[in-house]
Amino acid sequence: MAELDQDLLLGRLAVHYKVLSKEQAHQALRLWRATQSDTELAEFLVAESYVPAATMEKLVRARSEYLRRQEAKAVQELVEAEPAAAPQGHHPIGATTVRLTPDMLAAARVAVSSSGTAGQPTVAIQVDSLRLAVDEGPLTPPSADEGSLVIRGEEAGLFPTEELTAGAIPMEEISAGAIPMEEISAEAIPMEPELELMDALAGDDVTVGEVAGIDAVAEPAGLLDYGPGLGLEELLRRASELGASDLHVHSGAPLKVRVHGELRDASPPIESDAARELVYGILTAAQRQVLEEQLQLDFAFAIPGTGRFRANSYFQHRGLDGVFRIIPFEPPTLASLGLPESLQPLSEYHQGMVLFTGPAGCGKSSTMAAMVRLINESRPEHVLTIEDPIEYVHVPQRAVVNQREVGPHTGSFARALRAALREDPDVIVIGELRDLETVQLALTAAETGHLVLGTLHTASTVPTINRLVGVFPPDQQAQIRTMVSESLRAIVSQRLVPRRDGAGRVAALEILMNTKAVGNLIRDNRTFQINSVLQTGGTLGMCQLDASLANLVKDGVIAKDVARREAIDPKRFA
Repeated sequence: MAELDQDLLLGRLAVHYKVLSKEQAHQALRLWRATQSDTELAEFLVAESYVPAATMEKLVRARSEYLRRQEAKAVQELVEAEPAAAPQGHHPIGATTVRLTPDMLAAARVAVSSSGTAGQPTVAIQVDSLRLAVDEGPLTPPSADEGSLVIRGEEAGLFPTEELTAGAIPMEEISAGAIPMEEISAEAIPMEPELELMDALAGDDVTVGEVAGIDAVAEPAGLLDYGPGLGLEELLRRASELGASDLHVHSGAPLKVRVHGELRDASPPIESDAARELVYGILTAAQRQVLEEQLQLDFAFAIPGTGRFRANSYFQHRGLDGVFRIIPFEPPTLASLGLPESLQPLSEYHQGMVLFTGPAGCGKSSTMAAMVRLINESRPEHVLTIEDPIEYVHVPQRAVVNQREVGPHTGSFARALRAALREDPDVIVIGELRDLETVQLALTAAETGHLVLGTLHTASTVPTINRLVGVFPPDQQAQIRTMVSESLRAIVSQRLVPRRDGAGRVAALEILMNTKAVGNLIRDNRTFQINSVLQTGGTLGMCQLDASLANLVKDGVIAKDVARREAIDPKRFA
């Protein structure tokens, strides 16, 4: 065992008992060595939330037990003398050479007596239950290349084991440094290729569950390798590495992750208390109070090095749940979202309304964030966002970007919009057009010389127009149709559709540009005819959703059955 780095052994034990995956062990060891600090690996793994403290205690005990067994086994194998003719309780050494490694010496009791023959000292070594004795044998320090203590016996000698009892022989410990022991450098233990399982080290000596109660460590399972003691921050980090868009924590059900739009089980079912502990672990005292009073909570938070998270926590009949949307720190670009550059001109309007629509989880907020990023990079203006909660954080570049969150910064969307008209904004970004008052204020802002960007939960462009008008009382709808026809600039409706090759999802778009013909149809309440304009408006940047799906099928990007499921007219893909 002198040739084996004990920290590497700890990592291998963690892999063997499935506390860490091989990839996690590799990453942890690389990060630990990169820190170049004096912190032991065990402390580092606990501090960085790789391994819970209670589990680490068991792993350290397992390592100590394994080292002890290996030391005892090695000493037994190194003693080559025949024990024949030895009195009971004696262990002969004779003219043999015994090498005790530094690991053995660390656990050994060394006794020196002056009663040896011809004034030579008698040396007794006790390692575990094995006792060795040399009569008239010099104690030779190790050579630099051996790194071990060498004991040579000139003649067969017998040493009574009774004399090793306390007080029987004057004990004189070998002081530190009396025997040079070279440390094993980290570089001497190559970390590549992959870590081997502990079976390759232990042979038949150590089996799972045999050492130091390690069998009490719960075996992680599922996509997230969830185990007791893991916090929500670590689970979110792992979900982010999987490429998930959401993490679900449900009492009495497995943890779930949404990957490429598909919701997958990521752990065994977790108890209500465990779910509550996960959610409460990232809440502030004020947020806990709001959650307990209102029984639900919208909030956002960030984990350094991982990302931001939009979260909702709520109570249900089994206990407390939480759903966490993963948001990168940096706002996306059109290219990173796989969106066409033809959308870029939408960021160049200086007044009017541009809406981003689609069902939940289709990427509306990300597309709008890409537009805000374009404005921020190109226009020296004042951009004011109203969100619930703040998702992407925009660092001011050419523009000044002020972001307000409903709750901490303002009472409601409507209140923030009323105030915004007195805050000299050039661009107003509304997280969601939820109610009549918000829609009315957004239309007013668009009419009074502001560019308004907003999202709406509608299936396509035509229903979006009908929703804007339909939230108002019937006696006001004629006036609102006129306002919409004049202030609307464009509607971008999108769906995220699974790719045929399984490598994520791709956006299928429906784009409506407000031309004079479209404005007339809106004003005259003939929105059902807008689909004809969409079909013929390709040169103006327009596109129907079904046409976009058909192009993706033609290019082999998505399957026909997927297009049929997402299409407005499924018969087109029969």
